[in-house]
Amino acid sequence: MTQQEKTNITYRKVGDYKIPNIALPAEASKPLGVWGLKSKDYLMKHKRVQFNIMFMEGTLWTHLAEIDEQASDMFSRPVEQMKANESITEQLKEEKQMEWVQRMRNIQARAREMVCNELIYR
Repeated sequence: MTQQEKTNITYRKVGDYKIPNIALPAEASKPLGVWGLKSKDYLMKHKRVQFNIMFMEGTLWTHLAEIDEQASDMFSRPVEQMKANESITEQLKEEKQMEWVQRMRNIQARAREMVCNELIYR
């Protein structure tokens, strides 16, 4: 029994070489948002083995799309709650624009930190 029969891999001849006909599994490629890209970056830099396994199994993009969706929801809810708790209103936006911008940026930074710690960097 030859090696080709054992593995069920077919080959194509390119010049003097035999190249295996290997293809990665097809995966639904949805465009990723900020959170999906941030998660991909983190996996590539800090969890390279997990990234490669998911890539080879064809589950990486699905995983990243799920993370993106979850993170978007996780980000918007606390922002709205913190706005209500800290009395950041449209009236404040009209009367004191710079204060409104500062306070909103502070809230968004805290919400980003929460999402990253709970979902992205795990």
